[in-house]
Amino acid sequence: MKNFHTADICDARPDAKIIDIAFRDYGRRRIFHGPVTTIKAFEDNSLVHAALEEKGNGRVLVVDGGGSLNRSMLGGQLAAKAALNNWSGIVVLAAVRDIHEIAMIDIAVKALGTCPQKTNKQGQGTRDVTVKVGSIPVHPGDYLYADEDGIVILDKPI
Repeated sequence: MKNFHTADICDARPDAKIIDIAFRDYGRRRIFHGPVTTIKAFEDNSLVHAALEEKGNGRVLVVDGGGSLNRSMLGGQLAAKAALNNWSGIVVLAAVRDIHEIAMIDIAVKALGTCPQKTNKQGQGTRDVTVKVGSIPVHPGDYLYADEDGIVILDKPI
């Protein structure tokens, strides 16, 4: 499904959950969708790095970084790796860096903001757990649809 608009999804699907955070767009792509894989980690992107090394197969990585803007959970090298490995997009509830690089990569990246400081890699965090993005729980296997209007979560694809 290439052409969709989150507003139309909301009109057609009363079960749609709307992420109530205004993320910023950083990647070259602005519209993306796919089944969700989640990571919960605070100021440590070890699991993000490991996940993006895998084949994405059109999945969306949702990273709950606790809203921290003190360390960057994703940079240009990881965004390039995500694009190469066929990830549809990345949503980061935290900061990213290297936005001049990310803007040139054919990947969708939504994040709260930027921070030039990288994380300390200590191997901390959890993967494929339910995370809360704003007031909305996001489960591994949910379907995420995003465009310039926002992010919609569904329990099954449209």
